[in-house]
Amino acid sequence: MALFGRKQPQADAAVRAAILAWARQAAGFDAAGIVKVNEIVCADPACPGMETILLLMPPGLPTRAVKITKPMAAVTETDVVLALARD
Repeated sequence: MALFGRKQPQADAAVRAAILAWARQAAGFDAAGIVKVNEIVCADPACPGMETILLLMPPGLPTRAVKITKPMAAVTETDVVLALARD
């Protein structure tokens, strides 16, 4: 089902897996830590359009949301490391 009648392209599974691995490593997560990666359309007119959101869920701690202002296909390992260091 498309949100607001527009279907957004799904990021490649390999790209998503790479971002997950980079985020897990950069956050220092073991098997108990959970990372989710989503690509969303930013509603703010100042945004570039698509952005990547990382949800970091360490056991026993609050969930953190980290934004990378690029679509998933354009995200690099350096982008992930820098985004987690900023947050």
